[in-house]
Amino acid sequence: MQKRKPIMVFQTDFTYKEGAVSSMYGVVKTVDPELEIIDGTHELPRYDIWSASYRLYQTVRFWPEGTIFVSVVDPGVGTARKACAARTGSGYTIVTPDNGTLTHIYSSLGIEEVREIDQTVNRLKGKDTEGTSVFHGRDIFGYCAAKLASGIISFEEVGPSYSADEIVRLPMQEASLKDGAVAGIFEIGDPNFGNLWTNIPLSLFEKAGFKYGDMIKVNVTHEGQTVMDKKIKFEKSFGYVKPSELVIYTNELMYISLAVCMGSAIEEYGLGYGSGWKVKFAR
Repeated sequence: MQKRKPIMVFQTDFTYKEGAVSSMYGVVKTVDPELEIIDGTHELPRYDIWSASYRLYQTVRFWPEGTIFVSVVDPGVGTARKACAARTGSGYTIVTPDNGTLTHIYSSLGIEEVREIDQTVNRLKGKDTEGTSVFHGRDIFGYCAAKLASGIISFEEVGPSYSADEIVRLPMQEASLKDGAVAGIFEIGDPNFGNLWTNIPLSLFEKAGFKYGDMIKVNVTHEGQTVMDKKIKFEKSFGYVKPSELVIYTNELMYISLAVCMGSAIEEYGLGYGSGWKVKFAR
């Protein structure tokens, strides 16, 4: 029985407003019409490498082992930053610029091997595009990933290997528990529903003694300035509070999060995410 070719999952900040995604997929199908392409998202915030990294963490482990991910948020396209393919110990491959996009995967799944893409053999040729330096999603990442998925090249043939410890990684912050209070940051936001996900795992919340049904004091600061100081109910899900009420809940990745039932915490309370958005939960 012939071995099934890996699924290819793409995420970018390209949107569908012009032809970039279509061109990228056309290259893949030209390499091998049988390859299966799935959209992760093409609505990542522009130039937001952190979001690209987090969305890989959010999704990769739920795909079959062997899946090949192509992630292109690349504000440094055409510069000296490396183009790479990274393989996790659990068998996933991520083809991406080495610009911080692998931060969360490095920390969560671990990178077993990383190779710099050899553009002399693994860059698109013959389409009269060899003089451009601004569409590596099509000409390098999509093309090289398609060759990998089709079996035309092995992982070793991607290019020269380099140490996983040399991968560019963005600074990450750890949640903490002190004197019964749990502190962390809003690590990412839900762009559709306006929820905010912290970097605080449920296990740390439980260690602090918080239980579903508790009213918890929430203090949010942005760049040192308090923007929220409220008591909010901790529940399993949104429907345990009334519409328009704030709720603390456990998200699908088992991290503590903040939402407005049938509303947007981001829009209604002017909140955001990133290292400057600190949150503290206390009795």
